[in-house]
Amino acid sequence: MPASLRRSLLLAAAFACLVARAFSADATAPKRPNVLFIAVDDLNHWVGYLGRNPQTKTPNIDRLARMGVAFRHAYCAVPACEPARGALMGGQRPWTTGLYYNGDKWKSLLPEGQGLTMQFKKAGYRVSGAGKIYHSDQYFPSEWTEYMDSTGLSASGKGVTKDEGFHDPVKADLKDEDLMDWQTVNYSIERLKNPSAEPFFIACGLHKPHLPFTVPRKYYDLFPLETIQLPPYKQGDLDDVPAGGKKMAKAAQDHARFIRDGNWKNAIQSYLATVAYTDMNIGRLLDAFDQSPQRDNTLIVFWGDHGWSFGEKDHWRKFALWEEPTRAPFIIVAPGVTRAGGMSDRPVDFMSIYPTLCELAGLPLPAHVEGPSIVPLLRNPQAAWDRPAITTHGFMNHTVRTEQWRYIRYADGGEELYDETKDPYEWTNLANRPEFARTKADLAKWLPEKNAPHKGAGGPGDEDDAKPARQGQKKANK
Repeated sequence: MPASLRRSLLLAAAFACLVARAFSADATAPKRPNVLFIAVDDLNHWVGYLGRNPQTKTPNIDRLARMGVAFRHAYCAVPACEPARGALMGGQRPWTTGLYYNGDKWKSLLPEGQGLTMQFKKAGYRVSGAGKIYHSDQYFPSEWTEYMDSTGLSASGKGVTKDEGFHDPVKADLKDEDLMDWQTVNYSIERLKNPSAEPFFIACGLHKPHLPFTVPRKYYDLFPLETIQLPPYKQGDLDDVPAGGKKMAKAAQDHARFIRDGNWKNAIQSYLATVAYTDMNIGRLLDAFDQSPQRDNTLIVFWGDHGWSFGEKDHWRKFALWEEPTRAPFIIVAPGVTRAGGMSDRPVDFMSIYPTLCELAGLPLPAHVEGPSIVPLLRNPQAAWDRPAITTHGFMNHTVRTEQWRYIRYADGGEELYDETKDPYEWTNLANRPEFARTKADLAKWLPEKNAPHKGAGGPGDEDDAKPARQGQKKANK
């Protein structure tokens, strides 16, 4: 055989071996995990597994908590829908973006192309969205493969007024499927069922239990009014709170009205009913997940965008920096990483979601993202953790939450300090006691050195969370 031919055959054989190895590596390489991303609007910590309110009925959320790691102390970046979602999805805190309030028009403050879903879309994921992920069901179409068309759907139920259901059961004879959340879950279920050559990222955004608290009557019947218990309450709780906190509480508005009209228990009944409706939809989604052929390679991330107050500290709604308006459920199920039944006491905030999902999926983390990955806590829920949760409401108003302490500093310098291990309802402000000066100083080190000026169009006066969600969003461009 001529030497030239022999060399050619050897080169061809070597090339064939390299190709074979490449295909073999591709065949054995781990698949990128799918993501089921569940966002719930205005869901506070009144869920069963957190034990904050014994009246609540959330068997499906509790079921989800048993599937992976649930966090007992998880907190929003901002206690308001628009900036909370903008921070979580955009990866930057309000003191960086200037997005502080509802009404700030997040699209004008967050750069298009930096959102969480864009990172998955660029990595070859099919990114599907439905319902409320960003505020008012808005989104950047370029950051999604597809988005559910909500034309003709109602977040509250057709014929329901914006205030109906806050105090009494809804007057309309609603069915489960009359609310948009039912259709949002249907859309997500269809995408769980259909096999795809691409990995998927399904974002399911549920509007309830956002105001108005309107759901079918059968959910109110689960909570007879005569059985409703008020939350733990201390008369004069605002007496030791500085001016910045009293301004956020707005005690002369909602709370005074509920006391005057005798509707405190009615509002709680309506909220518990609406949470039960949401839990039903979560159950439908989990049933579909259990039957999905992709179950063993799908991450689940579940979060509420912030908390809600029901009269604690004479305060209602969100829009404040105490435990009730800032704490929310947070659960992650990550095959091969989490173990069923994990529970973490470590304080985390939702700025951790963006970097954590990128790490779990093996995606590069964009330079603009602020917040730590919590993968170490997913592997070991009680691992050492030295970072607090931080929440901001308005320019230079911040709170730092550790396992033991909550420290609040307002823009005018007013302070609050609570020992959460001894005072879980934050009834005694320790900030003015000299023996806690060192504690305050240590916590204050976590506050930002620079605060972006407020750049949006909203403000504290625009915090009307009873406005109906914007309808008629069109499908994203593919």
